[in-house]
Amino acid sequence: MWRRCLWGGLALWVLTAVVTYATRNTTLLPTLILLGSFLVPVAFVLWAYEKHGRALGAHTLLSCFVVGGVLGVLGASVMEYYLLHPSLWMFAGVGLIEEAVKLLALMFVLRRWPRLRGLRAGMVLGAAVGFGFAAFESSGYAFNAVVTMDGLNLRALLETEILRGLLAPFGHGLWTAIAGGVLLRFRGPDGRFRLTGPVLGAYLGVSALHALWDSMHGIALWLVARLTASGLDRVLFDQGYLAGPSSAQKHLFTLFSVGGLVLISLIALAWLASLASGERRRYGAGGRP
Repeated sequence: MWRRCLWGGLALWVLTAVVTYATRNTTLLPTLILLGSFLVPVAFVLWAYEKHGRALGAHTLLSCFVVGGVLGVLGASVMEYYLLHPSLWMFAGVGLIEEAVKLLALMFVLRRWPRLRGLRAGMVLGAAVGFGFAAFESSGYAFNAVVTMDGLNLRALLETEILRGLLAPFGHGLWTAIAGGVLLRFRGPDGRFRLTGPVLGAYLGVSALHALWDSMHGIALWLVARLTASGLDRVLFDQGYLAGPSSAQKHLFTLFSVGGLVLISLIALAWLASLASGERRRYGAGGRP
């Protein structure tokens, strides 16, 4: 099912993009935005359900994806509006807030299912919340990309959706799968969530990965400036770009920014694999539901 969803949805998205571009029919923009924003998250949640989560139930998974995703983006928006201000540590605050609200959303949804616990269940349902968060967040970014001061920018919309679609498996879904797995691993038999040391450690760890991911543009820019620039224009640098970058600086920036995202993704994937491997050794090849 997940393969049919992915390739069929991709074909529909491409067809919608072609028709929208050819006709300039703005009524198709919501369709284009929703297809592009939800395609990859829904396909990955279906994959997780078919491979690991059938015993959890489709209703539980859907609740985590929709309710958890919406509550996550709403909670993050409110908290970031009131608590964050432009500063050197802003992305650290974003990571801490967004990972916290996703876990709180997962706990809220699962309050009705006290028997759902264990690493595997937490990974699948945490990923569902994370991918729901990513889908709703991406639709907002896509809307912001298409609406500009000069009118509608369809090219920016398509670029945003392609980029976020490609990066979706390595962001929110992956981070919340890790934190959710540890959270449900230590859930009590009575259904109470326990904030143990490993749970807090997982939360802080994925928050750090999140913060590094969001700040990779600035980190790459700083590395390029340190290695190649002299007499920096501080004003332009603080705004997030180098004035008149050379070809070598552009290549270095791409290397550092893309390489940094790849490194963060590999760390998160290795962490997830380590948790799953440890669970298999602990409970046998079948793991724990």
